[in-house]
Amino acid sequence: MTKKMWYSLMAGLMATVLVLSACTPVTTEAPPMTEAPATEAPMTEAPMTEAPVGGRVEVFSWWTGGGEAAGLEAMIAIFAEQYPDIEFVNAAVAGGAGTNARAVLATRLQSGDPPDSWQGHAGQELIGTYVAGGQIEPLNDLYESEGWTDVMPQTLIPLISQDGNIYSVPVNIHRANVLWYNPAVLEANGVTVPATIEEWFTAMDTLQAAGVTPLALGEQWTKMHLMETVLLGTLGADAYNGLWDGTTDWGSAEVKTALENFAKVLTYANSDSSSLSWQDAAQLVVNGDAAFNVMGDWAEGYFRELGKAPNTDYGWAPTPGSAGVFQFLSDSFVLAVGAPDPEAATAWLKIAGSKEGQEAFNPVKGSICARTDCDKALFGEYLQSAMDDWASDTVVGSLTHGVVANDSWKTEIDTALGLFVADGNVENFQAALVAACASSGPC
Repeated sequence: MTKKMWYSLMAGLMATVLVLSACTPVTTEAPPMTEAPATEAPMTEAPMTEAPVGGRVEVFSWWTGGGEAAGLEAMIAIFAEQYPDIEFVNAAVAGGAGTNARAVLATRLQSGDPPDSWQGHAGQELIGTYVAGGQIEPLNDLYESEGWTDVMPQTLIPLISQDGNIYSVPVNIHRANVLWYNPAVLEANGVTVPATIEEWFTAMDTLQAAGVTPLALGEQWTKMHLMETVLLGTLGADAYNGLWDGTTDWGSAEVKTALENFAKVLTYANSDSSSLSWQDAAQLVVNGDAAFNVMGDWAEGYFRELGKAPNTDYGWAPTPGSAGVFQFLSDSFVLAVGAPDPEAATAWLKIAGSKEGQEAFNPVKGSICARTDCDKALFGEYLQSAMDDWASDTVVGSLTHGVVANDSWKTEIDTALGLFVADGNVENFQAALVAACASSGPC
């Protein structure tokens, strides 16, 4: 080999070595994972949830006061821990047990400006309004990935489903048919807790004669809430259910008796009811200014926020005539069609349906978990009793809170109720309810 050939060969070999060196990654030994530098914060375990990098979620509800707002804030805190890079926009609107909020929501939906997620009631409010309007997305994939079909009540899933699709994430179960009372006021007047409609009339006659306001009542939606419990207490569970599936005639004598009972109950109420919120009315009872109040068990969350003690400042029982029946509603959250940030909205729904989220929310809100695996020890005496009743009682749905009637039918009933509150004419009221069922219901 000539010297010239030898140099050419060596140059080629050197070039090859340089190319291979450039293509080979440089590795260094990683520092030990067990010890952080003294100037850095100690390492913490990352949350199990796979959080989006960022985003913004607007959540629309009507939880603006009392235990409702406090419960929502508790769930938002869980959300912030697990999704720190997502901005949470609390778009709550106050008033009317959601009446005001849902009017604002309807306007936004009609104008193509939906929030990412909003509060809705399981049942016909959800299915007959938002699903029928094509305004919310099915959530079957989310239920499968989160394992929710195994921990949500099987009696509840059909109420949030249509044609095999599940459309919302329930966060709680509330009881509507609760009679709250002031134990000291009843004892001072020799009145026992009434179990029947007739016993309730007798008790309220005694209280009225003693100069005590028998019944604390608020604005019109609280009157609809009262009406549905009187219908239930007079008709019984089967006939009450029949009002909503067409098997009970709204024009029947038994319905007329129930409406007459409702008219009589109204005569025991405070005269300024139209100017009071549900909180105002409930507070009359725990302050000792009235004996009874009919309200859902979110009132208990409000009582505890006021620092009131169960069985001392307030007691509870099923509304007269409804022992053994649990008249329920469920708040849930949905994913909007056309949500501005569907990934962030899905993150919110994961928290709403999680065990951690529901255990943070419900004891404060004054409701029980929709999930069946929550820790009962986290809940107070009243809510533990509600858990027991939910598991054993006959379950019927609420009118006022969206379970049994869609928005159209409920609006017609509400209009008829407003006229009745003004004129007290039972026959006209019943005729209007018959017409409403024919127009928007199954009649």
